[in-house]
Amino acid sequence: MFEFSILFPSILNGLTTGAVYALIALGLTLIYGVLHIINFAHGASLMLALYAVYLLKQHLGIDPYLALPIVVPGMFALGYGLQRLVINRASHGKDENILLVTLGISIVMENLALLFFKSDTRTIDTAYTLTTVAVGPAMIALPKLVAFAGALVVSGILLWIVGKTDLGRAIRAVAREKHGAKLMGINVDHVYAMSFGIGLACLGAAACFLLPAYYVNPQVGSGFVLVAFTIVVLGGMGSFTGALVGGLLVGVVESLGGLFLGESLGQIGIFVIFIAVLLFRPQGLFGARS
Repeated sequence: MFEFSILFPSILNGLTTGAVYALIALGLTLIYGVLHIINFAHGASLMLALYAVYLLKQHLGIDPYLALPIVVPGMFALGYGLQRLVINRASHGKDENILLVTLGISIVMENLALLFFKSDTRTIDTAYTLTTVAVGPAMIALPKLVAFAGALVVSGILLWIVGKTDLGRAIRAVAREKHGAKLMGINVDHVYAMSFGIGLACLGAAACFLLPAYYVNPQVGSGFVLVAFTIVVLGGMGSFTGALVGGLLVGVVESLGGLFLGESLGQIGIFVIFIAVLLFRPQGLFGARS
């Protein structure tokens, strides 16, 4: 068995990674909770956000964290426009069409990235990329601590928006009964687009927190979205609390799995827990029984 001095850094590292996973999954949960569809373009959208952060740093010298006020609104506008101008019009109100449209958008995004950036993996250098901070017996990379804190703050803001604002009340009303919400005067199409925009804005924030210590290439979103889908189902479809707790849990399990089984096999534990939850609690950890 590993000693505490080895286990503690691994758990802490898992929590820092899991917070970013949770932020990505929260955006996916919001889109599912309102539109009741899975957004297959979620991973490709994260990839675009990462390239936006990369280009801002390389060409304008803007630090990834300072890029938050640019990338987050930009991703929100992209999400709002995609839902209002493309997905809503092309789907004709059919969920199966929405799935195909988002899959098509994902393919277009990834191939455009291949066209403009090739398949090269790109990184950025900052003054703090290799900086570490002592947390008890552990030495944690500063970008990971910033990502952990930032992801929790953004997650808290999202939960506040959904739980306490007029927009949040409209989102919850549409998610529960869209026809009744429409009868009460709520603009359902606008709420759909706002939800999609906020979901992609979460990806913009995640990209700013990730890139100082991560990389970007046209396929980078695939791995993240697979984990995000797992978190959404694990926590309970449409549950924001489940996505947040599930993201942290998955990050810790992945880190401990890498410690015990080797880095290449670290994600095995995630899917073992995922299968166990589906077997014994199919509605997810925080999902309601239908």
